Amino acid sequence: MDLAAIRVFKTVVEEGGISAAARKLHRVQSNVTTRIQQLEASLGTQLFVRQKRRLFLSPAGELFLKYAEQLLRLSEQARDAVQGTAPRGVLRIGTLESTAASRLPQVLARYHEKYPEVRVELTTATSDALVEAVVQRKVDAAFVADTIAATQIDALPVFNEELVVVAPRAHPVIRRARDVRTDTIITFPSGCAYRRRLHAWLSADGIVPEKILEVGSYHAILACVASGTGIAFVPDSVLATTRSTANVAIYRLGAKKGKVTTSLIWRKGEATPALQSLRGELASGRK
Repeated sequence: MDLAAIRVFKTVVEEGGISAAARKLHRVQSNVTTRIQQLEASLGTQLFVRQKRRLFLSPAGELFLKYAEQLLRLSEQARDAVQGTAPRGVLRIGTLESTAASRLPQVLARYHEKYPEVRVELTTATSDALVEAVVQRKVDAAFVADTIAATQIDALPVFNEELVVVAPRAHPVIRRARDVRTDTIITFPSGCAYRRRLHAWLSADGIVPEKILEVGSYHAILACVASGTGIAFVPDSVLATTRSTANVAIYRLGAKKGKVTTSLIWRKGEATPALQSLRGELASGRK
């Protein structure tokens, strides 16, 4: 298979069509079409389904896309290895919103200074969604909380977090879970590791929350808490990045219940030079 044709294929997928890919690649449309046809002929299968002047990936195309991304990534690694060049290209990182807000700015600033040829693409999601994104190769690595051992995943512990209970300032003092048994629980959607910690804390005291409000950011969570809507679990590091705590009371859970480790995870054997450099930066920061 021709790597140039594979790059054309990936660009067509990313751009959503032949004409857009041609503009991106600075080629004529007929050339892009020919390269796709040649690739399909070499594979002996149709990669796209053509309907009403639009292209859609066929089932074979969906499958091939994963291998195409790996092949292109490996070709870049091989080139960098033999040339002895500094890391470059795109590094796709998934992260928890809390980590993006409180931990990554300084890390990425140092990383960009050392490796200016690497373009970092950052996406945020829940821990469960991020693990799946790594497994499906939608991202190269991800920062997740409470990692679960998996045969295809490697992990590097990087940050220690402390979860705290935040409640409206006027709320009675919270000493245990039953003190919030009638409160609305404000949390991220299912798949959030901190949400599981919150439910475990409640269930240990026999509490099953009746009212749950799902929101998508810590800014919204703290605003809801401050307005008296309910209570929430929040990493202490996030509180230092916001001014939305004037009407919020903070209660600590203790060493065992509140401690959470955030780890960087990636697929075994698939660390690019850019990712290896990030791991080195994170490891040096923990010393």
